[in-house]
Amino acid sequence: MMDWTPIVFVTFKALVLGTGMFFAIKWHYDQGKKDKDKAKQNRAVLRASGKVVAVFVLSLLALGIVTFFVVRMTGLDTTLP
Repeated sequence: MMDWTPIVFVTFKALVLGTGMFFAIKWHYDQGKKDKDKAKQNRAVLRASGKVVAVFVLSLLALGIVTFFVVRMTGLDTTLP
């Protein structure tokens, strides 16, 4: 006699993944049909995120430099093994 658990779970998994793929494709298709004026908004979002990344990198660099000088002033050993 065959075990029914793998048959039920594989069937359920196939149904769930198939439904998810259908709705994902439908959503992307509907998004493509929306207004093409989103290009300006996308550029603004990319510009703002670029500024955030630049500020983050500069603050990370400043923190590294401050840490380096504090370690040097306190005389901690920074040699690699």
